[in-house]
Amino acid sequence: MNESKICYEDRRENWIDSLRSRGYRLTEPRQVVIDVLAYSSRALNAAEIYDSARKKYSSLGLVSVYRTLEKLEELELIQKVHHPDGCQSYIAGFTGHQHLLLCNECGLTAFFEGDDLVPLIDNVSSDSGFDIQDHWLQFFGLCSNCKSV
Repeated sequence: MNESKICYEDRRENWIDSLRSRGYRLTEPRQVVIDVLAYSSRALNAAEIYDSARKKYSSLGLVSVYRTLEKLEELELIQKVHHPDGCQSYIAGFTGHQHLLLCNECGLTAFFEGDDLVPLIDNVSSDSGFDIQDHWLQFFGLCSNCKSV
């Protein structure tokens, strides 16, 4: 079996277990939304999730999509991606201290580690007087597939 397929299936099962263990109902609409997000390698906005999920569950309502997104985000299973145009999409949450790469063309997401932002954070904190407690770094560009087209 494909290794990434196993990873996506593990992600889906983890999300379902997390919801169950906290007493959330696992309705068919919620499970379909989970399936769409858990098996995606790209950031999806609510409309894309809704359109894809309706192919599997035609009576799905947009409110169910937003409620499921809210629950998954509360449990830190997914996170919002803030795009330069002000729109938001959602991806599976990541572990540890990673940052995000997003393809502007196809929406592919990837993560990277290894940045040392401590000096920058210290300077900004000192200059602004802010007690910086967290940050989130995202890069937007073209993935290798889209760049070569």
